[in-house]
Amino acid sequence: MPTAAFTRPSVAQRKATNVTLDASLLAEAKSLHINVSQAAEAGVAQAVAIKREELWLAANREALESSNAYVEQNGLPLAHHRHF
Repeated sequence: MPTAAFTRPSVAQRKATNVTLDASLLAEAKSLHINVSQAAEAGVAQAVAIKREELWLAANREALESSNAYVEQNGLPLAHHRHF
């Protein structure tokens, strides 16, 4: 699964919401003293980051493919300056 950095603002505005969770999962999380709100927020943040990455890749796919094709045909620009 791709990972993407997510940085929350230091002072985030909170909004109460309702979520539906599997009852046994919720019970186990509570028994393990997991903060369900924080865990849910982290999961949503990860899902948002992954979706943003997917959308960016889709929007830039043509440019990425063009750049990769150029390198395949011509090699890396300035490669002759590499000493390793």
